[in-house]
Amino acid sequence: MFKAKDAMTGNPTTVQESTDIKEAIRLLVDKKITGLPVVSPEGGLIGMVTEKDILQIVYKQTIRDKTVGDLMTRTIVAFDADDNLMDVYKCLMENNFRRVPILSNGKLVGIISRRDIIKFLLRKPTRSQTDDDGVQP
Repeated sequence: MFKAKDAMTGNPTTVQESTDIKEAIRLLVDKKITGLPVVSPEGGLIGMVTEKDILQIVYKQTIRDKTVGDLMTRTIVAFDADDNLMDVYKCLMENNFRRVPILSNGKLVGIISRRDIIKFLLRKPTRSQTDDDGVQP
């Protein structure tokens, strides 16, 4: 069984609630990512801010004097690093999410995006490369 940690991108770029929206936009563009986990100073996950969140606020109002905390999504689906990777895959497909945070002991340790799943599929061993237990020799 493959685990979430086998496919996750570790040490994701994060922001805090007090981060200015313009800084969040800069990070999204510079890092070529579509979402940023929002963490507490202790590293606990408290939300997510995405391109869609930013576009919605720009459509409705100005971003001047707005922080990530003003528009982030606070109800987040997350997985533990040791959870079954197929559960993450199923979640991404059934909920049309682009990414899910990965936690260990309540702290953010990674993120799995659709692209991470595709990259994992390219590098995972095929049945002919494994022994009967599914383990590479």
